[in-house]
Amino acid sequence: MNDLAITAGLLVALFLILGSGVWVGLTLTGVAWMAVSLFSSRPAGDAMAVTVWGSSSSWTLTALPLFVWMGEILFRTRLSQDMFKGLAPWVQGLPGRLLHTNVIGCTIFAAVSGSSAATCATIGKMTLPELTRRGYPDHMVVGTLAGAATLGLLIPPSIIMIVYGVAAEVSISKLFIAGVLPGLLLAGLFSGYIMFWAVRHPEQVPAADTRMTFLQKLSESRSLIPVVLLIAAVLGSIYSGIATATEAAAVGVVGSLVLSGVQGSLNWATFRDALMGATRLYCMIGLILAGAAFLTLAMGYIGLPRHLAEWIATLGLSRAQLIVALSIFFIILGCFLDGISMVVLTMGVLMPTVQAAGIDPIWFGIFIVLVVEMAQITPPVGFNLFVLQGMTGRQLTWIAKVTMPMFWLMCVAVALIYLFPEIVTWLPQKMAS
Repeated sequence: MNDLAITAGLLVALFLILGSGVWVGLTLTGVAWMAVSLFSSRPAGDAMAVTVWGSSSSWTLTALPLFVWMGEILFRTRLSQDMFKGLAPWVQGLPGRLLHTNVIGCTIFAAVSGSSAATCATIGKMTLPELTRRGYPDHMVVGTLAGAATLGLLIPPSIIMIVYGVAAEVSISKLFIAGVLPGLLLAGLFSGYIMFWAVRHPEQVPAADTRMTFLQKLSESRSLIPVVLLIAAVLGSIYSGIATATEAAAVGVVGSLVLSGVQGSLNWATFRDALMGATRLYCMIGLILAGAAFLTLAMGYIGLPRHLAEWIATLGLSRAQLIVALSIFFIILGCFLDGISMVVLTMGVLMPTVQAAGIDPIWFGIFIVLVVEMAQITPPVGFNLFVLQGMTGRQLTWIAKVTMPMFWLMCVAVALIYLFPEIVTWLPQKMAS
């Protein structure tokens, strides 16, 4: 049996088991067990034990549960209400007015969350009822929120960046800093689209609230100070070289506990709920990572990464053609898998090809995050679409339709970081070592 037939058989088994509803982590482990047992002389049990322990005990991975916990703590504070109150006065003069609170709110919360779904749910709880009550069109309120919430993956700290960093053996601190400028670029594109729409449809934009003086605006913005300080502490400690990503995550957890305590929202119930929520999410991610590490080992025994790299080399694709092909591949894959599964399933196979093409692994990490963001708003497995469906009661097809402009703006962002890679690489190069 040739390598292609073996690979095809394993892929069919993988998707059949996934389709039957078995957990992703267990599916990956099971398929890897079959591959090692059938096509390797090494005992499958020994290989699984060593690989699962090695992937689960990585010190780098410690940052992941800490950042998840930080996001869970802040999810249960008054942060969202305070953010709306602090942001609203500053966007009244822009075309589109309060619609910009979706973008700016998601940008700020993304810097303390790390999760796209959590960003969508938290900011959505704040903006959806408020903007609807003020008369903003539903399609713009929901569409801009769905798109802007994907910034939870791109603006550090990001769960998906940690997963990619572990899978691709890339510096997580540099990945975090590399995501800052592309994140701000994407937020700028979203806000630019809102202004373009508002200029074309001025009759659909409600009138501005009472004008405020500059001092009144500053007074309203006091509520933003705690979260801005927390973001500065986490990202500043990484950028300056004072702390690693894991140590910065610990700073973030302590800071979020202090912040929730000062706000009066920290009690035993919220502490317990935050801890249990973070534990459940991390256990799910950890199981997927362990299964993916075992599957990567199995694929190595079969020789799939080497054969794929050789096959792509024979195609003679330019770097631009390779990026376009990978973008299409990940967008299609995102229709069926969540972002974490996409990254851990493909990195072991794709990284040799990417490195052979001379693509910077830090740049490639941000590219991967951007295309995974697209998957968050493409049916049928777009997590942000599911979150918004639960919050609005609207049909999934309607939500996907109103979100399409944001999808195309993400395509523009991918093109821009390809044409101007310094958008991604400049800050990591300036980082203190």
